[in-house]
Amino acid sequence: MTDPARRRVGVAVLVGLIAGIFSGIIKFGWEVPFPPRTPERNSTNPPQALLEQIFGMSPETSHATYSYLGNDLPYMSFIIHFAFAISFAILYCVVAEYWPKIKLWQGAAFGIVLYILFHVIVMPAMGIVPAPWNQPFGEHFSEFFGHIIWLWSIELVRRDLRNRITGEPDAEYPVEAR
Repeated sequence: MTDPARRRVGVAVLVGLIAGIFSGIIKFGWEVPFPPRTPERNSTNPPQALLEQIFGMSPETSHATYSYLGNDLPYMSFIIHFAFAISFAILYCVVAEYWPKIKLWQGAAFGIVLYILFHVIVMPAMGIVPAPWNQPFGEHFSEFFGHIIWLWSIELVRRDLRNRITGEPDAEYPVEAR
């Protein structure tokens, strides 16, 4: 645990918000060359399935789109995607103020934990995605490494912005006398 006097929780929340938006875009970029689902399984993607199964949203609403340059894009999926990215970025940044070990491997370890928790345990248990052994290897590849890149991008933004905003190193490092 860090010294309570060195913690900057308000800054961590702000930085988490920014890192969440940035990392959500990074994760989208990762999924262009490494799509996380087959076309058949993407006809109702996990965010849409979550909205329908857990929140009772109609398929018409969960599959609603907007058009950009002639491309129909699923905005409800995007809302869930960014809500997830922002929520976990804020959580990560705040926890890093208290427990620096969350930053293991520049956030990659936490990314692996989230991949296992959600894609191997929680979403299959909820019926959002098939059991892990019924998912193609490519899905695991995309999501495993995508979560590593996602959390690494959060850590890069967190470290840089926290240090720029506070003018101090992370909470576990001593502040040098000036």
